Amino acid sequence: MTHDYRRHGTLDLFAALDVKAGTVIGSCKPRHRSVEFRAFLEQVESSVARDLEVHLVLDNLMTHKTTLVHDWLVQHPRFHLHFTPASASWLNLVECWFSVLSRRRLERGAFTSTEDLEAAIRDYITETNAHPKPFVWTKSADAILASIARFCTRTSKSNH
Repeated sequence: MTHDYRRHGTLDLFAALDVKAGTVIGSCKPRHRSVEFRAFLEQVESSVARDLEVHLVLDNLMTHKTTLVHDWLVQHPRFHLHFTPASASWLNLVECWFSVLSRRRLERGAFTSTEDLEAAIRDYITETNAHPKPFVWTKSADAILASIARFCTRTSKSNH
């Protein structure tokens, strides 16, 4: 940050990635509460074909576990929530898309308002959906498990 850095507000991006198609459903909100999350669920509901089951991978925020959200889910049984363990956001492929969004659109951006930021995010979602690319794991499950085993061996012998 520079001496003249000034923050112009924040936005919260709710996004759902169709990993097979490579398309994104996204919504920017000023806050991340259960009210906004439920509105996002309704957006997903209206965007996904009614004959499909919807599986959402989420982090463990309380926002996703409130009575408001629970009651909505009871009324929409095709929705299934799967929560990642703490410190395991890498299991959620939408996090990879967030990283691409950050690198390609946001890191070098000069946004003077949340409206400018939201416009850049919306434009990127539109571009993503115009030229979708499926998201796939680049390593096999065996390679990932072997990497975890090596990490565990290294850290358990660290003499701490």
